[in-house]
Amino acid sequence: VQLQASGGGSVQAGDSLRLSCVASGRTFSRNLSMGWFRQAPGRERVFVAADKRSGSSTVYADSVKGRFTISRDNAKNTVFLQMNSLKPEDTAVYYCAAGERLISSSLSNPHAYDYWGQGTQVTVSS
Repeated sequence: VQLQASGGGSVQAGDSLRLSCVASGRTFSRNLSMGWFRQAPGRERVFVAADKRSGSSTVYADSVKGRFTISRDNAKNTVFLQMNSLKPEDTAVYYCAAGERLISSSLSNPHAYDYWGQGTQVTVSS
């Protein structure tokens, strides 16, 4: 699976962005778990949101709960991250990831994912 993330940019605090991640190389299986992670300069990559499987559960980091929404369009092999009410602390490189049939307890663990996109920069200024 190859993942291509896009949609990042530079915005003001309070603005919105929608990130997209297109998967190619195989059928975008409904059993494929999809996640978004982010990494700020000098910091570790951290979990943002995940969709366990199509039609199943979604989970979010506490820091983005209520502001970010993960969704997927299987027909377009795409997963989205709608980010509203952006804050300066959301500034990071955002990565999409895919993993086969992840269990709920693994969704926030970057090591559980098999495939990664190249990242897209999100910069939020105050």
